[in-house]
Parts: sequence; C-alpha cells; structure tokens
Amino acid sequence: MITKFLKRKNIVFSFKRYGVDCLGAMAQGLFCSLLIGTIIKTLGQQTSIDYLVTVGTYAAGMAGPAMAISIGFALQAPPLVLFSLAAVGGAANELGGAGGPLAVLIIAILATECGKIVSKETKIDILVTPFVTIFAGVSFSCLLAPAIGSTASSVGSLIMWATDLQPFLMGIIVSVLVGIALTLPISSAAICAALSLTGLAGGAAVAGCCANMVGFAVMSFKENGWGGLLSQGLGTSMLQMGNIMKNPKIWIPPIIASAITGPLATCVFKLQMNGTPVSAGMGTCGLVGQIGVYTGWLNDIAAGSKTAVTAMDWLGLLLLSFLLPAIICLAAGNFLRRIGWIKENDLKLN
Repeated sequence: MITKFLKRKNIVFSFKRYGVDCLGAMAQGLFCSLLIGTIIKTLGQQTSIDYLVTVGTYAAGMAGPAMAISIGFALQAPPLVLFSLAAVGGAANELGGAGGPLAVLIIAILATECGKIVSKETKIDILVTPFVTIFAGVSFSCLLAPAIGSTASSVGSLIMWATDLQPFLMGIIVSVLVGIALTLPISSAAICAALSLTGLAGGAAVAGCCANMVGFAVMSFKENGWGGLLSQGLGTSMLQMGNIMKNPKIWIPPIIASAITGPLATCVFKLQMNGTPVSAGMGTCGLVGQIGVYTGWLNDIAAGSKTAVTAMDWLGLLLLSFLLPAIICLAAGNFLRRIGWIKENDLKLN
C-alpha cells in the first residue's frame, strides 16, 4: 500500500535522485543566482557602473530560493510545491548561515516530498499544498538548519585548518578529490558551497577542477577539435564520464595534474579563494573560478589583508588554471597513448 502510494506520488528514495540529481540542480540554481550575481557585481565594481552592482546584488541575494526551486525541479515537484519552495529556500539559507547551501539541499528535499504527499489530494489543493510545503520547510529550517549549517561550517573549517597546517599533503588531497567530484555526475560547486570552502583549501579546489577541465579538453583535442576544447574547457569535464566508464585509464592524466597543481597552489603560489565558496568548485567553467579568485583579491585589499594584486598572483593563476594542466595532461596523455592504455577515440565525445 505504502509502496504504491509513494510510486503514485513520484517519491523515490535513491542516491541518484537525492545525491546526484538534486546536487546537480542545486549547482545550477547557485549559478543562476549567487555566481552570476557575483560576476555582474564584480563587473560593475570594476567599471564603476552602479546599476550592475545593484543587479548583481539582487541576483546573489536570491541564492536560497533559487537553490530550493532547482532542487524541487530535480525532484519533479508539482507546480504548487515548486513555487512554494522559494520561501523554504530563503529560510533554510538564512538560518543555515555559512552552511546555508547544505541546509537548503536537505530541507528543500524534505519540504518537496512533504508537499508531494498532499498535492492534489484535496479539493482545496491551492491552499493545502502551499501551506504544507512552506510550513514543513520553514519548520525544518528552524529545527535543523542551524545545526546543519554549523556542522558543514565545522567540516569546512577543519579542511581549511588542515590545509593551513599541512599545505602540501592537503593541497594534493583537496585538489584531487574536488577535481574528481567535478568530473563525476555530482556537483563540486555545491560541495564547496556547502562546506564554505575558501582560503588555501579553496585555491587547491580551484586547481583540481581546472586540472580536470583543461586537462581533458587539451588531451582530447585530437578527437574532439575546437568544439570539444571549448565545451570541456569552459563547460564541464563531466562530458567524459561515459568514456571514463569504458576506460578509466583516461582519467589518470587529469588526476596526476591535480595532484601536482594542488600543492603548487598551496605551497608555492599561496593561491587562495576568498571570493564566493561555490566558485572554488567551478574551475574554468565560464571562468567562474578565476573570477572568484580575483574577487577574493579585491575583498582582501578592501579588508586590508592584501596591499595589491601582484605579478606573482597573476602568474600563479595563469599557470595553475590553464598552462600546467594543459602541459601535464598532454604529456601524460601522449605517454599513455604510446603504451596503449589510451586508444584512438577513447576520448571522443558523442
């Protein structure tokens, strides 16, 4: 009986739906609010166009509702449930503090499923469904969001503390793991946002993401040409997941690159992500990672912790984001081609 009811309500308890689909949608919600808002605001600040600053501020301020609605969309929520999630996202993000994105993820899922349970079950659906969705979501926010936010913030702080303490080892670990998350069908951006990953750890995350995106783009240029270069280098390395499943060895060069660029970021160039944490998990996607680093430099200058953007800063960003991933992956990829671990068309995109 319960199984049939849940099936009728399209409520499916699975890792793919909650851990993959929702995270991926949440990242898009973040991009369409906080990220694009930050980009527009930064552009306005650099060009002294106040209107762009205003536009960017409004967009960034809608991160909570945008994330919640995108999660509801991934869960195939009915319209009344979907639209009601705006209030839920706003509450969860605000009460979650630094760990707001993780709070939104968990609470939006709970609120959506509650709303779906009552959706179209009464003759006054227009009242019942929004009431249940919003009441459940805001109640969960009040009960859970502060604790979720504190936990996520603590984990992120622990990672950043460990990176400051052991920059070489943690530079490798953070860079490799976040780079892998970027290529897997989960959201590295949402993970970095949920953990509020900034500082040296955020810089290592940027390096790892770039290693995968630029690495796969350059390494597969022979098969995919300029279209593949742009779609992977400025889009996502996730496009290679199908090929990775067929031949996991093609992932070796980007992982090697991230293991090299990560500690270079933390130990040599001291690359820090002090812009929005979500930027740390974006790499070269729309150049969001680089814009985030640049925004962080401006924030540090404004706070007085940095006097100016130096040539070393720009050199580090250029090398870690583009040149080193391209060189390392091209060299390693050619070597693996020669020994037969990577064969012709193993990297070809459909």
